Amino acid sequence: MHHHSKSSGFQHPASSEITPQVVYQNRRKLLQTVATGVAGAGLATWASRNAMAQGSGWGSRPGKLAALTTKITSVDGAVTAEKVTPYKDASTYNNFYEFGTDKADPAVNAHTLKTTPWTVEVEGLIKKPGKYALEDLLKLSPLEERVYRLRCVEGWSMVIPWVGYSLAELIKRVEPQGSAKYVEFVTLADPKTMPYVGSRVLDWPYVEGLRLDEALHPLTLLTFGMYGEVLPNQSGAPVRLVVPWKYGFKSGKSIVKIRFTEKPPATAWNKAAANEYGFYSNVNPNVGHPRWSQATERRIGEDGLFDKKRKTLMFNGYEAQVGQLYAGMDLKKFF
Repeated sequence: MHHHSKSSGFQHPASSEITPQVVYQNRRKLLQTVATGVAGAGLATWASRNAMAQGSGWGSRPGKLAALTTKITSVDGAVTAEKVTPYKDASTYNNFYEFGTDKADPAVNAHTLKTTPWTVEVEGLIKKPGKYALEDLLKLSPLEERVYRLRCVEGWSMVIPWVGYSLAELIKRVEPQGSAKYVEFVTLADPKTMPYVGSRVLDWPYVEGLRLDEALHPLTLLTFGMYGEVLPNQSGAPVRLVVPWKYGFKSGKSIVKIRFTEKPPATAWNKAAANEYGFYSNVNPNVGHPRWSQATERRIGEDGLFDKKRKTLMFNGYEAQVGQLYAGMDLKKFF
């Protein structure tokens, strides 16, 4: 709701000044404004967003796969009001190199992936390691709909209604030890059902990682569906990660293992080209990829190849929510 900030007296300080106190004061100010009814237009927006979070804002479900029941999210910034990318585009324009390197390959080839039964092993520096069947993960916390911007490192973007819950819900249950500083996510690597595993593009299995505080941020989503239905195989079924303020490749698909570590995990793209893909890979229009600028992006399904591109936002537009995670860090050095 921050685009109505002027009317509500709700201000986002520069990221360097965001402290828990400031966030708390702003929340209080916002709640008071809403409570006193001054918000007016803001409140209407809030109501319409809630309606949108119910699925009415982006049209009916695609009707392709099993439907999921969701509740409205209360997480700040978790429902963007931007126009949602058509399901057809989001489900046929994919990077999932285990099924081929062209954008159209995963939708054509991923039917071979077996998503049941599915188990996610949670291990490492935690007090309660264990194996979770998909059914148990689905019941661990109520599923919410989150409408997030997705920004690919290649310079294109989408807006996708995901279904899941904050990864923090799972993390709290496994009780990380004091020595745990990072979380590693391992994607399935099965050459029998994933035809390109073994190709030389990347080191398999695909591995991604976050700092523990990033993994605990409420916007970091353990994701089971999109567009109100279970994930299609090419989008990372049956369970994936979505980290909306980072480039898309940070959000590991088809996860089989979550490991808590003391040192940063060696991630797939960082191993492949460390000078191009840093560990953080936060969306940052001010830091170009060595081979192209990151200042603008093309919205799939909306912007044609020759349309004026839209400006990329710092942290993909989630600076108010996540900026404080990087206070004092040199984001050119830690790219």
